[in-house]
Amino acid sequence: MLKDLITKNRSIRRFHQEVAVDRATLRELVDLARLSASGSNRQPLKFVLSADAETNARIFPCLRWAGYLKDWSGPAEGERPAAYIVILGDTEINMRFGVDHGIAAQSIMLGATERGLNGCMIASIDRPALREALDIPARYEILLVLALGQAGEIVVIDPVGADGDIKYWRDDDGVHHVPKRALDDLILRAVPE
Repeated sequence: MLKDLITKNRSIRRFHQEVAVDRATLRELVDLARLSASGSNRQPLKFVLSADAETNARIFPCLRWAGYLKDWSGPAEGERPAAYIVILGDTEINMRFGVDHGIAAQSIMLGATERGLNGCMIASIDRPALREALDIPARYEILLVLALGQAGEIVVIDPVGADGDIKYWRDDDGVHHVPKRALDDLILRAVPE
């Protein structure tokens, strides 16, 4: 069921780095993005795939991992992603990318979850450093980086408390907690009532 897949699809920031993700799997995931909706069907997205330890090591320092976890600088060696998909916008096709990269990223992440993989969509990127690290031509805008691999942590969904705090946090056992608002708090109006 789709709801189960979405519920399992959590942002994972610690992985079993030694569990490889092969290039064929990355291609299958990008194919899901290819088949997804695109504004005006322009299809301006391009992708850089990395399942190579050396390339992954060049990508990793360009990423910022968890803004709410102030005392954590990201996954340690051995906990890092086994693969990355960098989503680019081709400015020779379109100058604006709307929500195309969000749609593509969600399609990829749901496909990864279905295959027993996990990941994290990362938009906090040192773009100049990543452009240099991967020799990305200027015509491509760096939109998102998807970190992928086998989860090395547990992530649970909690209800938002009475204080309204939505910041994710880790407990003493390292379990990652993600507060989510209640459905009735999201629906402003349902017509007819």
